[in-house]
Amino acid sequence: MSRMIIIENSLVSEDLIHLEFCCDVIQCLGACCIEGDAGAPLEESEIVLIEDHLGKIREFLSEGGKAAIEKAGVFEFDSPGTLVTPLIDGRECAYTLFKDGIALCAIELAWEAGKIPFRKPVSCHLYPVRLGKSSFYETVNIHRWHVCSDAWKLGIKKKTPLYLFLKDALIRKFGKQWYDQLLIAGSLNKKDH
Repeated sequence: MSRMIIIENSLVSEDLIHLEFCCDVIQCLGACCIEGDAGAPLEESEIVLIEDHLGKIREFLSEGGKAAIEKAGVFEFDSPGTLVTPLIDGRECAYTLFKDGIALCAIELAWEAGKIPFRKPVSCHLYPVRLGKSSFYETVNIHRWHVCSDAWKLGIKKKTPLYLFLKDALIRKFGKQWYDQLLIAGSLNKKDH
C-alpha cells in the first residue's frame, strides 16, 4: 500500500509522485468512456454547468447520447448514491461519441470549440486519480484499471510522471498553491528514497 502525504485538506497517495503515466488513446480507443458499471462521477457544480450549457453540448452528442439524456436527465445516481453521467443502454457514457473508432467526450469537444467554459467532468480530467472522502480529508488515490495498461507502459517509456501528466487537472481541482505543495512534497520525498 502506498504511503500518504497531507497537502492542505487532502490525503494524497505518494504514487501520484512516483508513478509514470501517459494516456494512449490510440491503443485503448477511449475505453474509460465505455467500460465500467456506472457513469463518470460528477460534482454538483458540474451538473449546473452541464444543464446551463446543454444546448451547446447537444451539438456534439450522438443520437444515443441525446436519447439517454432525454430519458435520465444530465445525471443519475449510481448504487452508492454518487452523482454520475447517464449511460447509453447501460454501457458507454451518454456524453461519448465515436470518431474513427475512438471514444471522445462531447463536453470536451464543445469546450475545444470554444462553446462552453469547462473542459469535462473533473473526475475524467483527473483519471487515473480517484477522489474519495475520509473523516477529515479528501483522499487522492490512484486507480489501476486494465483499460489503461497501455497508458502505464507509455508513461514509463516517455518518463512522464503522473503528477506532470495531470498538472492541468490537479490545478483545476485543487489550485496552483496545492500543486506547488505537491511538487515540494515530491522533491522532499524523492530525497528520502
